[in-house]
Formats: sequence, structure tokens, C-alpha cells
Amino acid sequence: MESANRKLIRPSLNEIKEQIVPPRRPPQKKPVPPDQTNAENFYYVKQMQSKTPMVFVLKDGETLHGVIEWYDKCCLKVNRAGEPNVLLYKPNIKYMYKA
Repeated sequence: MESANRKLIRPSLNEIKEQIVPPRRPPQKKPVPPDQTNAENFYYVKQMQSKTPMVFVLKDGETLHGVIEWYDKCCLKVNRAGEPNVLLYKPNIKYMYKA
């Protein structure tokens, strides 16, 4: 048999790299949301500054009308027109809304 001069054809290194599929990484998890967003504090400050009349519905069904004077971690002080001011504990408030 006659041997011919043949040129060895090799793919370039770039072609090999393109053919190799990179290993799949597991999808990254979403970051855990922060424990405290300060949305509640922002809402109270906004209502205090604008002196918005509010209605507070307590867990026992009683409704109170007034303006938030100040707040802290566990309670709200509510100014009421024609009635004494009252200190409401947050756990006793079912919900509240603007009057």
C-alpha cells in the first residue's frame, strides 16, 4: 500500500471548548427577606404627621375614633375628641383604617 502524505486535521482548541457543555449549577435561591421592613413604623409616622382621623376596631368588637399621638413597640396613644385619650395595646387591635 502506498502511504500518502496526509495532513492530520485537528479541531482547534476554541472549537473543542465550544462543544464542551459546562456543568449545570443548581439554581441560586432567592435571598431571604429581612425580618423587619419598618413599613408599620412608616405608616404610623405618616398618620401622626398628617393627624389623620383613624378608626380602631378592637378584638372584642369595640370601635374607637381618634388620632394617633405616638406609638412604640407594643402600644399606640390615641387622642380622641370630647373623650379621654386612650392607650391601645397593639395585640388588642383587630384592624384599623382611616376615617
